[in-house]
Amino acid sequence: MTETDAFNNDEKSKRSRRHNSRRHSTSSSVSSGKGGRRHRARKSCSIGAFISQLLFNFISKIIRLIFQLIYGVKGETMPAIADPVLLESATSLARKIRKQELSSVQVMESFIRRIKDVNPKLNFCVDNRFDEALKEAAEADELIKSAKYTEEELEKTKPYLGVPISTKDCIAVKGLLHTAGLYARRDVRATEDATAMSLMRQAGAIPFAITNISEVCMWWESNNVVHGRTRNAYDSNRIVGGSSGGEGCIQSAAASPFGLGSDIGGSIRMPAFFNGVFGHKPSKLIVSNKGQFPMPFTDEQNSFLGIGPMSRFAEDLKPMLRIIAGEKAKELRLDEPVDLQKVRFFYQESDGGGRLVSPVDADLLAGMQRAVQHLRQKLKPVSVEKVQLEQFRQSTIIWFANMKDDSGYTFAHQLGDLKVAINPYLELIKWVFGASKHTFIGLITAIMDRTQVQYGSSKYKHMVKKRDELRAEMQELLGEDGVLLYPTHPTVAPYHNEPIFRPINFSYTGIVNVLGFPATAVPLGQLGSEGVPLGLQVIANFNNDRLCLAVAEELERGFGGWARPEVKV
Repeated sequence: MTETDAFNNDEKSKRSRRHNSRRHSTSSSVSSGKGGRRHRARKSCSIGAFISQLLFNFISKIIRLIFQLIYGVKGETMPAIADPVLLESATSLARKIRKQELSSVQVMESFIRRIKDVNPKLNFCVDNRFDEALKEAAEADELIKSAKYTEEELEKTKPYLGVPISTKDCIAVKGLLHTAGLYARRDVRATEDATAMSLMRQAGAIPFAITNISEVCMWWESNNVVHGRTRNAYDSNRIVGGSSGGEGCIQSAAASPFGLGSDIGGSIRMPAFFNGVFGHKPSKLIVSNKGQFPMPFTDEQNSFLGIGPMSRFAEDLKPMLRIIAGEKAKELRLDEPVDLQKVRFFYQESDGGGRLVSPVDADLLAGMQRAVQHLRQKLKPVSVEKVQLEQFRQSTIIWFANMKDDSGYTFAHQLGDLKVAINPYLELIKWVFGASKHTFIGLITAIMDRTQVQYGSSKYKHMVKKRDELRAEMQELLGEDGVLLYPTHPTVAPYHNEPIFRPINFSYTGIVNVLGFPATAVPLGQLGSEGVPLGLQVIANFNNDRLCLAVAEELERGFGGWARPEVKV
């Protein structure tokens, strides 16, 4: 290469660098301009969200004040719990029946009597088979007296022989109403048991009552035009939750030893929380949903829905889960001992500010701290760490999007008993004049269903991706030895109809359904400043239900679990 060529190449290189520099400078300027606009847009959006949340919180406080003025002091008087049989766990009752310390008939009579005493005030029981249940109880007593089987054999093959069990209206019990709270199904009776109830029967339990729910199980207050509204045993002016609200109430009022609920957005855990009892949503696809109405439309929706145990006593949850899980129980390794000192504990105090979701009550935050301190000081575990999973802020939209499917059915079809899609706008007009056979919130839900994220849309795909990212993040966090303590709900039990003004507070439980993890609602013993229960939920990784249940048992030991409702309700 000649000196001239080298000089020319050097000049070209300099010109190229100057050109690239100018181009980079221009590009940076443009990029900076776009980035600045995006930053300003995000800042404007954040300010708008902050202002709207402040406004929502302010309006919520005004609404709460109005409800307090409307309802005033606590309501009617509930008969005190005087019968000691009512204060036993289902597991304890089963043991005493096997040992003939109590008869099944005696136990059945105690709970039937309790239902008759308190149901007129609380309205949790919507149908029963008392006569048949008493006959089956007598048969159980005869089987035990016959000595055909030893105590050990009965404990193994029929662990709940002679113990009464209840369940919600949407879970089939042969011969009993199966309305799902729909007027169109007001006379429908189940022709066979749901799979989970059939398994409980095989284990010796005797179904004796079914309990109230919300219309088509898609709202978190149990009220419908078929059976009316269920009232909270701690304060009859408060809700019992939904959709397993009647089941939560019958447990809380000591009118059933244990029961089955179902959960697709918190329908076990919210009622358990509002009623101060234990409730467990199993890992996805562990318990069969066959025999429920409505049934999920797709396999993915089926994975969000789970039948699970509810009881006043934590010790009942694991044996019940073992039974209703059937052949899949082995996947849960429920018999493996759990050393809580080797468990890693995480806790999160709120969703981080979800849009139009209520802030967490001070009582609940204090309860969470008491639970954390108990675990830290009593167990001295591997770790107790506060976390903040940012994706929880989007729990509501993630749940709504993931509930969409390509079946062609909508909530309006469900309100039409899957035979027709009702016109929610027409029904809403009829409701104003008292002529509709649907609840107001059911109609509003049907209208909202039309306006939410649609299946297959770009937003739908984005929210499915968000769910998958959160699921992966939590799996990495929890591993095989971690649990997350998280509020079951941001507020204690609200007044009747108050949820209409706080409709998406269910997101604290709903997000767990679309993730598929197991979660247990745990009462924290003492009542809060408003005289209603406090609690939290314990979440674990797939098939680590035993960790949730072990923590529930420890917190029950530490705080007392279920607290008897005061005589004044």
